Amino acid sequence: MALFLQQLINGLTLGAIYGLIAIGYTMVYGIIGMINFAHGDIYMIGAFNALIAFILLGVFGVTWVPLALSLVLIIAVIVTAVYGWTVERIAYRPLRGSTRLAPLISAIGMSILLENYVQLLQGARNKPMPNLLEGGFRLWSENGFNVQVRYLQIGIVGLTVALMSGFTMLITRTPLGRAQRATEQDRKMAALLGVNVDRTISLTFVLGAGLAAVAGMMVLLYYGQIDFYIGFVAGIKAFTAAVLGGIGSLPGAMLGGVLIGLIEVMWSGYFSVEYKDVATFAILVLVLIFRPTGLLGRPDLEKV
Repeated sequence: MALFLQQLINGLTLGAIYGLIAIGYTMVYGIIGMINFAHGDIYMIGAFNALIAFILLGVFGVTWVPLALSLVLIIAVIVTAVYGWTVERIAYRPLRGSTRLAPLISAIGMSILLENYVQLLQGARNKPMPNLLEGGFRLWSENGFNVQVRYLQIGIVGLTVALMSGFTMLITRTPLGRAQRATEQDRKMAALLGVNVDRTISLTFVLGAGLAAVAGMMVLLYYGQIDFYIGFVAGIKAFTAAVLGGIGSLPGAMLGGVLIGLIEVMWSGYFSVEYKDVATFAILVLVLIFRPTGLLGRPDLEKV
């Protein structure tokens, strides 16, 4: 029982991170109907931006942890959002009127470019990060095994819930949200009614990149090390989470992220850890076979 509770806590934490990345996938898909396969590498760049910001703040003597975390979060989100905007301008906007395959290939090329760009700038070795948020409290003890919740885990889940609530309000109750929903339903009609479609799509990429930066900072603090390749596997798993929850649905993306995190952690705890990724991607295959729209997704209605 103690092992199950500990793995449940770990799975919820990991699932919250996957959910934030998955929201970026589902937002872009909901607006332009394309999968941004460079999004995982945007998350990786967000983690490196956070690491660089921590180093710079240390150089300038900012040592109070709450202030440092707040400043790093702001810096990482802003810089990573610029990368997201750049990806949309370079890899998507010039190909918006072409076939659906062209932007997909362009996004894959952008993903490879970003990976190698960071590898050349930062090197291929793991980049360590000291633990800034130590401590926690014990929930349960059984046969010498302590079930512990770290303060960092509470912060990750709490921040994720707050961001999810905020983005739901943004989509449903703001002019930008109405513009996004109008662009999703009919891009040409939205433009005729005065919606700036290009700006709406760019802002969607920017918002998704900002969430990816938050996830990158969380991973940096949680695991204490990053490398240039973390975006590939995490991006694929977040895409799996978006498909599992129902791509195009924000609550579905978060639900899918939590489920993928739980599956991965529970498999690692009770079975062979080497096959945790196999279990995750097997879920993707099963979902695509038996429920292509995902758990909370809606079937696409083709306009005739």
